[in-house]
Amino acid sequence: MQYTHLGRSGLKVSRLCLGTMNFGPQTDEADAHAIMDSALESGINFFDTANVYGGTGHRGWTEEIIGRWFAQGGERRERTVLATKLYGTMTDRPNESRLSALNIRRALDASLKRLQTDYIDVYQFHHIDRDTPWDEIWQAIEVAVQQGKILYSGSSNFAGWHIAQAQEAARRRNYTGLVSEQSIYNLFRREVELEVIPSAQQYGLGLIPWSPLQGGLLGGVLKKQEQGVRRAEGRALETLKKHQDQIQQYEDFADDLGHAPGDVALAWLLHQPAVTAPIVGPRTQEQLDAAVRALDVTLDADALKRLDDIFPGHRPAPEDYAW
Repeated sequence: MQYTHLGRSGLKVSRLCLGTMNFGPQTDEADAHAIMDSALESGINFFDTANVYGGTGHRGWTEEIIGRWFAQGGERRERTVLATKLYGTMTDRPNESRLSALNIRRALDASLKRLQTDYIDVYQFHHIDRDTPWDEIWQAIEVAVQQGKILYSGSSNFAGWHIAQAQEAARRRNYTGLVSEQSIYNLFRREVELEVIPSAQQYGLGLIPWSPLQGGLLGGVLKKQEQGVRRAEGRALETLKKHQDQIQQYEDFADDLGHAPGDVALAWLLHQPAVTAPIVGPRTQEQLDAAVRALDVTLDADALKRLDDIFPGHRPAPEDYAW
């Protein structure tokens, strides 16, 4: 396993991050525990979750599953860099969502209880809260740090200017601020190259891409359909129909490289600036094994250019659209 620092922090994390969103709704608890054990054995020490994971009928379910895994002992907690998130609505009460100081305190304590731990390594804001001032947010986070309940702060789904706003507010308080940003980023979805990645680089944040395979569209979907293994549905099917020629070029190029399409998609992310660790969200052990395999894929300059030709990206703004 390869390790790197999370942004400018001294925290070392694996180049793959285990996403747990499927634990509970799609992956039962026994299988989820087995996947987490296997992830640790393979060297993945970075686990990501959120307080809302588990579905509308059982928010917090995923954190509970992880908590019972920690409770088994064997230094599971000590070997894990644990990241969770808050923002989403947990109940219908008015102060149980977003980033008010009250919700930060309550949501953090509730996550700690579900996770059966006394601290969170990286506490992430799941979305920007335009109605809560940054001084209020940072004051609440500073208190939590002083209490030993969290160590680092991260963001998710922030625009570039949100990162700048957060970091400048933290700087005024002589506080570290954010160490990471979690955004959708893959060969299909490259909008973060405009302003989020430049902002993350400027302020020293590690980028944690979610949906690295774009819902399976970069995981060999055409070949799987031919083999009857998987069939795209809903929006994924609409996207597949619209971009079928592009995806076919991609899968053919992956064959030329001698790698599975999903391995190439993950490897491409690991070659991108600011990327710390793509989030892989396996539903099965086989999917976890495939993700780990991508660490052995090296893409040379010609391969990276060919992928850019198939999936054109962006230059940093404003040069992408002006001068």
